[in-house]
Amino acid sequence: MLREILEEPGALRRTIDLERGRIRSVANRVVAENYEMIYITGSGTSYHAGLASQYALSNLSGLTASTLPASEFDRWVPRRFSRRTLLIAISQSGESSDILEAADAASERGIPILAVTNTPGSSLAEKADFQIFPRSGRENAVPATKTYVTQLMSLFMLSLELAMRRVGNDELSDFRERLYMAPQAAECTLKSLISKVREASRRFKDLNVIFLLGSGSNFATALEGALKLKETCNVFSEGFATGEFLHGPLRLVNEGTLVIMMATPDEIESIVELNRSLKGFGAFTMLISEGTPKVTRLSNEVDEIFTVSSGMPRIFSPLLYVLPLQVFAYYSSVIRGFNPDRPEKLRKVVR
Repeated sequence: MLREILEEPGALRRTIDLERGRIRSVANRVVAENYEMIYITGSGTSYHAGLASQYALSNLSGLTASTLPASEFDRWVPRRFSRRTLLIAISQSGESSDILEAADAASERGIPILAVTNTPGSSLAEKADFQIFPRSGRENAVPATKTYVTQLMSLFMLSLELAMRRVGNDELSDFRERLYMAPQAAECTLKSLISKVREASRRFKDLNVIFLLGSGSNFATALEGALKLKETCNVFSEGFATGEFLHGPLRLVNEGTLVIMMATPDEIESIVELNRSLKGFGAFTMLISEGTPKVTRLSNEVDEIFTVSSGMPRIFSPLLYVLPLQVFAYYSSVIRGFNPDRPEKLRKVVR
């Protein structure tokens, strides 16, 4: 798992270099078809990538998008449509039963399919009208790490290309340049965090209730981080939209709780009071953000701060904000005596 996390910068570079042309071609075809509604589906980690991509797609291109778990797709999607509709189906293997059933349900409704799969030649790719192949390379550990970030990169690239064709905007060219800097930013982030995250994993090894909070596209990061901790550490971990945590779940916070907050620089002010409340209830707190003076001033109030490389547009920040969580899950698993590569009861592909 750790080796695959450290391979992420290279996987991101390959995805940009090898899929850029294909993604532009897909974007041209999607715009030409004039789709008005996009469903996005996946399971587990791929579902979380879908949520983050829905945020980017809707905010950048203005397209209406909705993300559903693959296992629920057939139940939730109506049989008849008045708008031209596309399904983006996301799967690492392209072979899980839920995603294939969702693809079949879409075909029955006459909905074309865009497959985003790390496995060319998979059953999902064969069923699809369009394909994008994130270039993660083979992933052996059960917890998905590099497949997740390459799915994010592929979907963010697609969102940008669609937006540039649909709405046009001088700012989007800058966004694309900054998105393409993600491999270097990921490499710097990982190098700077490995030893610090390892120490934090030791510090919090006795805490078995962990909440993760994020807003906007990092709500998806909170869900993904919680999933990684469940898979690798066998702890109770749950992800929430930051504001929603105050509507009930806050009741569960006590001195045996770790709360991990993700906040981009423009969200830091809203975290200050929340952190004080959490500390008042006895919780340990951790912050993932960027290295700004506002974040530095919180060092005496938050138990642990992990900073990622700055400069990534907020809409694409999940690419970097997930990295400390992946490393934290790995070291926490090892320190607690588990094998993160082969969690009990889990399989790489759910058939």
